[in-house]
Amino acid sequence: MSADFELELLSSGWGLIEGPRVDEHDNFYFSDVPNGGVCRRTPDGEIEVVVPKRRGVGGMVLHADGGVVVSGRNIQHVTAEGSTVLFAPEVAGFNDMHTDLLGRVYVGSLRRDPFDESSPDEAGELYRINLDGSTDEVYDDVQLTNGIGFSPDGTRLYHSDSIPGRVWVSDVDGDVVSNRREFVRERKVPDGLAVDVEGGVWVALAEGGRVQRYTPDGESDLAVPVPDRFVTSVCFGGADMRDLYIVTGGGTSDGGCIFRTRAPVAGVPTPLARVRPSR
Repeated sequence: MSADFELELLSSGWGLIEGPRVDEHDNFYFSDVPNGGVCRRTPDGEIEVVVPKRRGVGGMVLHADGGVVVSGRNIQHVTAEGSTVLFAPEVAGFNDMHTDLLGRVYVGSLRRDPFDESSPDEAGELYRINLDGSTDEVYDDVQLTNGIGFSPDGTRLYHSDSIPGRVWVSDVDGDVVSNRREFVRERKVPDGLAVDVEGGVWVALAEGGRVQRYTPDGESDLAVPVPDRFVTSVCFGGADMRDLYIVTGGGTSDGGCIFRTRAPVAGVPTPLARVRPSR
């Protein structure tokens, strides 16, 4: 596959941008990790705050009941009416998240502060929040959790682990996630990721200045150069799911930026979350 990518700058001047998502009305959601808050950019370019002040939001998904599920020091479902804590174990925080076809939320924990070099060197876990609010530990030994995604048929789980420079892949059969193994090894620090309908995995490289697509066999394919070395995440949107949104962490004088380009293949839609608090 070959393609030429022309980037459109949609917004700049932010801090470290994370958690990109696009809703059915083509609104684009994103977080500003150090400065706090989750914002929504409308198709006409207006930007409004939907979750004020909350810092450390490394991932989010949209909820079937409205609002967003966000990470940070815990996992919360935030709507216009207020917020509900879904999961709050004793960890330093949470980062990226994704939903499976049932609307369950998979999210990685942080047991170290990635912005504090003196933070204890402790690995985190991947958790699943079930529809009834119960939780399962899927696996442990995740050094620095980042992007999560599923193959188009839901039978493969992809997970970026930034410190060892790996994207892991696991087999999924109902509730069972097994056989975690190396999908790709990437020295440019894999961060957020998104999957397309052909099974290609698009990975933001936090020290690589690009988004790299890998085939389902883990071979390097397309690359999208980005004018910021610190590329943090990526997602698909648009009526045909071929709009590719790329966000950055502010590695230039322009600060964190939001870019959009067109991909030659459509992305897999992210299912809405359907989790609710445990009773």
